[in-house]
Amino acid sequence: MKTRPAGIGNVNADWMGSLPSKLSAMPLKNLAVPGSHDSFTFWVDVHAPVGPDQKTYVKYLATMFSILAKKVMVKWSMTQNLTFKEQLDAGIRYFDLRVSSKPYEPGNEIYFIHGLFGHKVRDGLLEINSFLVKHRKEVVFLDFNHYYAMDTEHHLYLLTMLQEVFGSKLCNNCAVENISLDYLWEKKYQVIVFYHHPSAQGIPVMFPGNKIPAPWANTTEPNKLIQFLESTLNERAKQGSFHVSQAILTPRANTVAKGLVWGLRNYLVERNLPTIMSWVEAQRPGVDGVNIITSDFVELTDFANIVIRLNNLLLSEKDPKRR
Repeated sequence: MKTRPAGIGNVNADWMGSLPSKLSAMPLKNLAVPGSHDSFTFWVDVHAPVGPDQKTYVKYLATMFSILAKKVMVKWSMTQNLTFKEQLDAGIRYFDLRVSSKPYEPGNEIYFIHGLFGHKVRDGLLEINSFLVKHRKEVVFLDFNHYYAMDTEHHLYLLTMLQEVFGSKLCNNCAVENISLDYLWEKKYQVIVFYHHPSAQGIPVMFPGNKIPAPWANTTEPNKLIQFLESTLNERAKQGSFHVSQAILTPRANTVAKGLVWGLRNYLVERNLPTIMSWVEAQRPGVDGVNIITSDFVELTDFANIVIRLNNLLLSEKDPKRR
């Protein structure tokens, strides 16, 4: 049996339901919530064609070198090791989701995508719903922010699927300031879906993408990342939206070339995690502070616990702002 990394298990499976009443009454946009980047990449299909999100030259290389090229792509496409259930058990509550059809496949089936195709979206949603059925006070953010090879029928298929799987658990689009855990528990809502595409307009249970900005640093350098995280936090809107701090480094083409056989985790993530986590540990939630923080390979550190514990800082405030 494989040994689990520290901090992984179901120790945080009910962390939201265990928060003090002072915190459950606050708007969720003022709480610290752990999330994962490219949340679905714990498995990708090396036997399927390269995804439509890739540049033409990558598709060409994958065609010429087939499985060998794709095995290299796996090392740079995977940003998580844990399944949805394992992430949920560990305390992750925000999921960064990119989806696509398979252009050569008949029908409207939708898959997760990050360079290579992942599981069917329906399977991932069912796994999340199964967790929520057993943990009635836990709430998830599902952020559908990238779509590839999807026409009107594909979007309708996905939007219908979301409503079929989650049903009455879906939170109605409303003022973000009104959304506290107490509010969600009262309504029996457990899922907040953000759909960054016009096809969701007019659907009451779909939040627009502008209610969850997630500024992207697009850098390989941890010091530049931290400067970016600080500046975007300072510019965070006081009202009207949640906020995602993407505490991630992004490889460039020359990064991949230099670390070809090592991959994202070994070449870029692990050696820079101490710097990134030091920034996370120094944060404070609240109106002017962090809200959702995302990370690659959430099990490599005590990431979820560290983010969740930031909420204790709000308990010391005599009159916390609840705008």
